Amino acid sequence: MGKFVVKTRKDGEFQFNLKAGNGQVILSSEGYKTKANCLNGVESVKRNAQDDDKFDRKTSTNGKHYFNLKATNGQVIGTSEMYESASGMENGIESVKSNAPNATIEDLD
Repeated sequence: MGKFVVKTRKDGEFQFNLKAGNGQVILSSEGYKTKANCLNGVESVKRNAQDDDKFDRKTSTNGKHYFNLKATNGQVIGTSEMYESASGMENGIESVKSNAPNATIEDLD
């Protein structure tokens, strides 16, 4: 089962990572000024992860594939790791869809 890991970054901002059952990070957030906003981001991922239209598939300048998960307002709420292939990226999206809705929250602070 997946889990969201919430932690404080070195710059004092809060961030979450969504980890798959095997411990691999499948989605990372931007920095949030408050923990409450970070936890709102977690809830937004849970709500939006089932909608394929919210996944923005991208290719980086070095040819690797990644995706952003966007909220209803179009704001990016999470970014994936880099994948060597488009099929790997699609597997990552499926992993977010299956892990996010029922993922637990682990607060490291």
